[in-house]
Parts: sequence; structure tokens; C-alpha cells
Amino acid sequence: MAQRRKLGPLEHRVLTVLWERGRAVTVRQMLPSFPRLAYTTLMTTLDRLYRKGVLRRCRLGRAFGYEPRCSREELFGQMVCGEVTDLLAACQNATVMLSTLVQAVGDADAELLDELEALVRAERARLGGTRE
Repeated sequence: MAQRRKLGPLEHRVLTVLWERGRAVTVRQMLPSFPRLAYTTLMTTLDRLYRKGVLRRCRLGRAFGYEPRCSREELFGQMVCGEVTDLLAACQNATVMLSTLVQAVGDADAELLDELEALVRAERARLGGTRE
């Protein structure tokens, strides 16, 4: 699941419905949640998410059932990690990007800065460095 994946709006909506269901469901079982969508469009979207590694697929009778491989938070974390990695690679000065991230966190919720600091310390410890 470490591969980068971009998800479109329909894929996000499909995943939201699957997370709400909390179990494997078939295309036909999901269709009422998407009344304006053709059966084949929903089937293609589920198959695409399966091929991206976002969904598990299993047999439910004569049809396939689909369910998310991970929680919403785990998937979001993977997607954010990929975006941040891309930004760091593209940035001439990573310090500017990191300071912008820290400022955005502080602007959103100053208490999150303490949590960010604790996460940085934990990551340093995991990597074997203890620089302070």
C-alpha cells in the first residue's frame, strides 16, 4: 500500500460509502447509494480502486464483494505522505516548505504544535538519532 495513488471525487464517494457500510458489499448492494450512476460505472470504479490496492475483493455468491483495505485515516495518511514527499523533492529549499507546514499547523490549532514536536521526537528515536 506504499504506492502513490491519486483518487478522483467518485472514488472518494465510493470509499466513503464502503467505510460507512463496514463490510464487503457488491456493486448491486451499493447502487442505491448512487442513484444517478450506471451499474457499469460503479463496477468500473470499484474495480479501479481494487487494482490501485485500495480495496479487497472477495466472492459473495456469484458476484464480487468489495471492502476497504484500510481505514479512512490510514489512507489519508498515505496520500498526505506521498504529497509531502513530492513537495520536498520538488522544493529547492526544504526549510521553506517545512516552515510553511509548521505555520499552517499552528494556524489551524496551536496545541497541535506540541503534538507535532512529540511526533518529530518519536521519529528521530525510531531512526536512531537523538539530536535535540
